[in-house]
Amino acid sequence: MAYTKSQDAIDRLTPEQYRITQESGTERAFTGEYDHHFEPGIYVDIVSGEPLFASADKYNSGCGWPAFTKPIDTNVTEHRDVTFGMVRTEVRSKHGDSHLGHVFPDGPTAAGGLRYCINSASLRFVPADRMEAEGYGAYLDQVEGAVK
Repeated sequence: MAYTKSQDAIDRLTPEQYRITQESGTERAFTGEYDHHFEPGIYVDIVSGEPLFASADKYNSGCGWPAFTKPIDTNVTEHRDVTFGMVRTEVRSKHGDSHLGHVFPDGPTAAGGLRYCINSASLRFVPADRMEAEGYGAYLDQVEGAVK
């Protein structure tokens, strides 16, 4: 499957999704749709559809945003971010170039020690039982509880 950023996809974004993905915004803590969402499936870029994170790698960090220990594939890129007087590592989708959030070195040690702190508005959730039909069947082995 080819993942791209198209004007049509950009035009379908809500104002909040646009602000976050295209203008590197941040949603308010504890307000995102996926902060407390733990259903089996994968999270894909709201713009390009590229697979980003698996539910098996999601955990409740208490930070107010969805948190993951690692990306599902190589579709997440890292960039130095020095906004707001801080030095952080921004994460973006590789093909859609959507701003996703940031990665921090304070995640669960047993899972590699990283916390990918991601804006819900940059994601679309694909439930495990829809993954095959939507072209994400290759990722079923990364989803707990999925029929493989």
